[in-house]
Amino acid sequence: MPATHKNTSSKAVFFEDNLALITQNEVVGLLRRIQRGIEKEGLRTDGNGCLALTPHPAALGSALTNSWLTTDFSESLLEFITPVFESIDETLNYLNDIHSLAYQQLADEIIWGASMPCILPADTDIPLAQYGTSNIATMKTVYRNGLGLRYGRAMQTVAGIHYNFSLPEAYWHRAFEQAKCSASTHHTHLQHYIDERYFDLIRNFRRNYWLLIYLFGAAPCVDKSFVQGRENTLDELNTTDLFQPLATSLRMGDLGYQSSAQQSLFVCYNTLENYIDTLSCALRTPYSDYEDLGVKQGDEYQQLSSSLLQIENEFYSPIRPKCVAQSGETPLKALKERGVEYIEVRCLDINPFLPAGIDAETIRFLDSFLLYCLLDDSPQCDEEEFRLISQNQARIVHHGRDPDLRGFCGKNEVPMRDCANNIIDRIESVSKQLDKAHNSNLYAQSIASQREKITDASLTPAAKILETMEKEKESHIDFSMRMSKAHAEQYKKQTVEPQQKNNLLAIAEQSMASQRDIERQDTISFDAFLTHYFEQ
Repeated sequence: MPATHKNTSSKAVFFEDNLALITQNEVVGLLRRIQRGIEKEGLRTDGNGCLALTPHPAALGSALTNSWLTTDFSESLLEFITPVFESIDETLNYLNDIHSLAYQQLADEIIWGASMPCILPADTDIPLAQYGTSNIATMKTVYRNGLGLRYGRAMQTVAGIHYNFSLPEAYWHRAFEQAKCSASTHHTHLQHYIDERYFDLIRNFRRNYWLLIYLFGAAPCVDKSFVQGRENTLDELNTTDLFQPLATSLRMGDLGYQSSAQQSLFVCYNTLENYIDTLSCALRTPYSDYEDLGVKQGDEYQQLSSSLLQIENEFYSPIRPKCVAQSGETPLKALKERGVEYIEVRCLDINPFLPAGIDAETIRFLDSFLLYCLLDDSPQCDEEEFRLISQNQARIVHHGRDPDLRGFCGKNEVPMRDCANNIIDRIESVSKQLDKAHNSNLYAQSIASQREKITDASLTPAAKILETMEKEKESHIDFSMRMSKAHAEQYKKQTVEPQQKNNLLAIAEQSMASQRDIERQDTISFDAFLTHYFEQ
């Protein structure tokens, strides 16, 4: 679909008109009800910084059905999950509580507090996550085995933070009514309008998320065990580590969630229908290298399919439109049936200086950033811009702290620092309304902190990590382990309020029963289960 662009003056008017909506007294109050949730990953390690090869602790419940703690790719990769909250403090308090509770069950193991992994064993010795004996559990493990075959298991041990964001329904009703009055929408159905606006946000996010990688990237180096047997272009930092001198987040580069196979993909974010169609095509398109791997060896599944993507989640996007899927339902079917409920930001590194990996200041900036992406003009994207966005990401990943770095603003190549300051100026306009809604100046403070990083790259997490390692004469493993142990001591000392503790433990215990129920209810073979799943 061709891109449509407005001139600079009309874009400014568009932004000002949308900004005017959130200045209305009845709308400002709705900004207090922004809904957010966090999913935070963390490897389990032993006291020496080596990957823990022990099973997922039974006391933490079922990784298949526990609502607050699961595993990601590996049995050793924990994923902490908060519910949806309207309060930033409640979100972080819950995240801290579940970390504290986990530590009560981990004996001497440590939760790795960095995005780039600990000391890894041989690739084939990295354990895949196990979810039980049900068909859905088997599917999840086979999918992970396929990822390991396609990209290597080490790549899947990279950890991050996912930030889930949505606006309250009352906001959408207000915006929809105003859009109809001004004839700025052709939709007659509220959900279609919401879908369109979330995709406006997503396109602008993709144009601008390089700024988040610069501001919050915290992965400038990695232990050599991570790249064993793989080609790389990194420099030696010391005898144990590799790095790039001006890098921000190697996690977001070709060492992390990127692949040559996916570079051929063009996933279109112009409409929900475009998104579903282009991603569905990748699920149906055979890929010769994956066909050579084979779907089965004998009776054992090696991967779910030989297509370019096994399932939708294999597409490594920095942001996803999301709808809560029902049991056995694919993510794309959920989106098609019920539309977008929220968006998931996936480009955030774990900040090793912070116990939970993220703090309130970061969240306030994210809220301002995402609201700006919604309010600003969002022309449709063509394949050329799609490729330029990927180039921006690569430049920021590898050379983001270079003060002379240039990148693409739209299709024009400009100094990155100039573009960053222009974006920050607009975000600041949004943050003023968020401060008004919360009767605070904390959003303004979050903007000011990020603006300082643009002026002085030494203030970025990536720079601070390298500076600290040099000062303390530490390796990546030494530094990350010291930070992780400090966080562990803090969480072990933290007291979880008795009622909260009892509720969380009850959820974990009930999750084991729920897993058993799922296993008892399976009545068809795994072959039949997969056929039914992919026919949706």
